[in-house]
Amino acid sequence: MTGATTTAPYASEIEDLLGRMTAEEKLGQLQQLSWTGDTGPGEGQTHEVETAARLGLLGSVLNVAGPRHTNYLQRIAVEESRLGIPLLFGLDIIHGYWTTFPIPLAQAASFDPGVSARDAEVSAREARSNGLHWTFAPMMDVTHEPRWGRIAESGGEDPYLNAVFAAAKVRAYQGDDLAAPDRLAACAKHFAAYGGAEGGRDYNTVDVSEARLRNLYLPPFKAAVDAGVATVMAAFNTISGVPAHANPHTLTDILKEEWGFDGFVVSDWTGVHELIAHGFAADGADAGRLSLNAGVDMEMVSTHLADHGPRLLTEGRISEKRLDDAVARILLLKFRLGLFDRPYVDEGAAVTGPTGEARAAARETAARCMVLLKNDGGVLPLDPATGSLAVVGPFADSTDLLGTWIAPGAAGFPAVTVLDAVREAAPTARVTHARGVAAEGHDTGGIPEAVALARDADLTVVVVGEPAAITGEAATRADLALPGAQRDLVAAVAATGRPFVVVLVNGRPLTTDEWLDSAPAVLEAWHPGIEAGHAIADVLFGAVNPGGKLPVTFPRTAGQIPVYYNHENTGRPYRPEHPDEKYVSRYLDLDEGPRFVFGHGLSYTTFDVGAPSLSTDRIEAGALRAGATVEAAVTVHNTGDRTGDEVVQLYVHDVVASQVQPVRRLRGFRRVTLAPGESTTVRFPLGAEDLGFWEGTGEPRFTVEPGDFHIYAGNSALAEEKRTLTVT
Repeated sequence: MTGATTTAPYASEIEDLLGRMTAEEKLGQLQQLSWTGDTGPGEGQTHEVETAARLGLLGSVLNVAGPRHTNYLQRIAVEESRLGIPLLFGLDIIHGYWTTFPIPLAQAASFDPGVSARDAEVSAREARSNGLHWTFAPMMDVTHEPRWGRIAESGGEDPYLNAVFAAAKVRAYQGDDLAAPDRLAACAKHFAAYGGAEGGRDYNTVDVSEARLRNLYLPPFKAAVDAGVATVMAAFNTISGVPAHANPHTLTDILKEEWGFDGFVVSDWTGVHELIAHGFAADGADAGRLSLNAGVDMEMVSTHLADHGPRLLTEGRISEKRLDDAVARILLLKFRLGLFDRPYVDEGAAVTGPTGEARAAARETAARCMVLLKNDGGVLPLDPATGSLAVVGPFADSTDLLGTWIAPGAAGFPAVTVLDAVREAAPTARVTHARGVAAEGHDTGGIPEAVALARDADLTVVVVGEPAAITGEAATRADLALPGAQRDLVAAVAATGRPFVVVLVNGRPLTTDEWLDSAPAVLEAWHPGIEAGHAIADVLFGAVNPGGKLPVTFPRTAGQIPVYYNHENTGRPYRPEHPDEKYVSRYLDLDEGPRFVFGHGLSYTTFDVGAPSLSTDRIEAGALRAGATVEAAVTVHNTGDRTGDEVVQLYVHDVVASQVQPVRRLRGFRRVTLAPGESTTVRFPLGAEDLGFWEGTGEPRFTVEPGDFHIYAGNSALAEEKRTLTVT
């Protein structure tokens, strides 16, 4: 086996099995089939699954769930096949199994990796008890593209933030022992640079330099590998002309050799077959050859390795050594999961729905993810004793608040509605309701009813946003405004002159310029999951003081994309102090800068984040490379009259470098809770990884160059307080 797998545990057991397997059985371990075919393109493969399992020609099954079904298939594989090798059962458990947590983009907005860890722990417990071993999560595709539907599954635009959350979720899914009955094997996806798809169109081309690949897209994957992630999934896109499913540079040179990854690489759904559509493979046999030789170890749904592998081996187009390496990696995970000792799950012990404890975790984390975008005049929090409230909008009484990629829990456990939760939170208030408009479509006939209720209420809560169906995979949007007639509803409520607040439920950044100035307060709630209504009401009425921050920039208009905080300077940057300069990098017809910057988020109290202090203002580059660090200390003070959370953010700028650097790079964050008048000091170690970068020319090399570094501290990417560190 290549890389770190040469010293893996279970080596003797794996070697024994490899010695007894036929070529066809080895190729069978590389095959994953779908039990139902209910997700993605293609037809169900139920009969094919049973036949392959019985013949020992199947390694894994996806989209099967429930202990009765998994045990049924597992008995066929273990008790009827020649060698009795157990199957590996996988499912897309992205943000919950029975208990749906906020979408991953929302989780990143918490700036608290403990939020993702709680999701993973609850999900793993529920899913493993239902016979599953493997989740195709976390997704850690850094992206500058809010048009891309799958931004909902990512941690947003920053590689450091994505890396911290990816590592936390991997550790929580997998724990210390993959064989434990409440843990799942994780899958880092999609490798690599999927978030750079041109135009935000799913599955589209990515043309990326080696420097951009290593400095922007790869850090979260490296963090996941360092955290011990069991598997990695290849991406649908090309990378500089080479499809990710047939890219030996990323899958083998970097992942398996440079990083020493000892798990296995699974293709995405029909990703091997799609090498033909890319124009990279001539036919199925060629696709199988290219993917296996590049580093793919398991083929999802398409069957080119199983179909053509024997002939490819005979012709020497794939090697027995490479085949054995792939099989060994798959067997290793099955041993680590304990499947050879305990292939079946106790059907009587299956978790069959969300527990009270799980719901409480979902509610707490959802509120923790929400971002207060605007709060003019302190409209929020609302007083539960308010005499009358109108709750309007297409999502006011909707259960479509779970978000994209929801597991079986969606069918039986819908989201709590905002309307029901508001009535519960304000039991003495007269609460009225009208949808006003649909989530999509341009019928405005219901707006007069909503307006009448708004005129008659002390305050109106307008709940607008995106249906989950237009977020996630294959859900690219060219227009990021509120869909349909929802903008008309906001404008009509604003025209009443009565107080109102807007709650956004969405899976991506939306453009708000058409109505934002008229809205006194705006709460970004994302798609919050099963306890959506309760969590939203907790924030609206002040039971929870919002402390989330934006993990992605909100543009003014889709025409401004890409717009992100960690951009490089041009030779002619726009300077706010000279707004009339013509020959600078800007739009003529748009105000400079985004609508809301990365890291933005308000609170019901106020904070002062002080300037960073450094343990030293000079350090040698050699000392950094040897492991030395500089400590940056930042003091934050609650200057308001409520207990609340602030996220202290630390940014770095390499002022002069041999390769142009971003104007800011997030290199530390800490969410702290402070009582009124309370202060605390947060400390961040800065080492080589924080101050260096990957060179993009010649042989890839990580370097820390001498020079000045500006160290910024604050509560958004606009942080102004700074100190200078000199590296000699």
